[in-house]
Amino acid sequence: MVLDIHEKHEILMQYLRGFDSLAVAFSGGVDSTFLLKTAHSVLGDKVIALTARSLFFPERELREASAFCEQENIRHIIIDFKELDVEGIAENPANRCYLCKSALFTQFRAVANEYGIELLAEGSHMDDNADYRPGHLAIEEQGALSPLRYAKLTKNEIRALSKEMGLFSWNKQSFACLSSRFPYGERITHEKLSMVDKAEQLLLDMGLCQVRVRHHEGLARIETDEHGFSILADLNNRELVHAAFKQLGFSYVALDLLGYRTGSMNEVLPL
Repeated sequence: MVLDIHEKHEILMQYLRGFDSLAVAFSGGVDSTFLLKTAHSVLGDKVIALTARSLFFPERELREASAFCEQENIRHIIIDFKELDVEGIAENPANRCYLCKSALFTQFRAVANEYGIELLAEGSHMDDNADYRPGHLAIEEQGALSPLRYAKLTKNEIRALSKEMGLFSWNKQSFACLSSRFPYGERITHEKLSMVDKAEQLLLDMGLCQVRVRHHEGLARIETDEHGFSILADLNNRELVHAAFKQLGFSYVALDLLGYRTGSMNEVLPL
C-alpha cells in the first residue's frame, strides 16, 4: 500500500507518542528541524534538543539552531565536541564518519542520561539509504532511533511537510558536516576547515543556495546547482571568487561541471 505524506506524518506522530521523553540530535538542518518540531508537538517539554559546537559545524548553523529552539521554547543543550581530538578522525579514513558519529552519539547519550532521558533520536530518512554512510552503523550501535526512516519519509516529503508547518528550514540547502569536503586520506586541520567554511560563506553571501567547496590540497572544487551556475557565469563574479579564494589560501579554483551532488567524495571508493 502506497501512503501519502500526511499518512506517513501520522505514523511518525503515533510512533513518537509511544515515548515518555526524547532527546533529539539537532543540527538545525531540514530533517532534524522537522523531527524536533514534530516531537515537540507530540511530547511537549519532555523533548530536549542536543547540538554539538564543533569545527565541523559552521557557526551560522549553530546560531540558526539556537534561534529555532528559543522561538519554539524547546530546551536546547549545546555540547562542545572536539572531533579532531578523537583518534583517527584527523587522518580522514574512509570510515571517518563512523568514528565521528560514534564519539558524538556517545557524548549525546551521556548528556541525555544526565537529564533522565533514555531515548535518543536522529534525523536520517529513506533517501539516506542510497549512499555510503558508515555513520549509520555508529548511530545504530549507540541505540539511537531514526523515526523519519521508521515512517518511510523521503527528503522531498520532509520538505513538503515542513513547508506546510511553516518551518524556516523547508527550502534550506542540504548540509553535511565540513569534514565531507575533503578526499579520504587528506589530513583535516583547523586551518583547512576554516578555509572551506569561509569559502562557502562567501558563495552563500553572493546568492548561491546549494553549494559545496571541496578541498583538494591547494585546489577548491566548487559544486553548485543551476542557480549557482548562473551566478558564476558572470565574469565579475568569477574574478571576485577567484581573488577571495586565493586570499583564503587556495592556489586554484575550479567549478565542477557535474554540479552539486551528495557524497561526491565517495565516488572514488571501490564498489
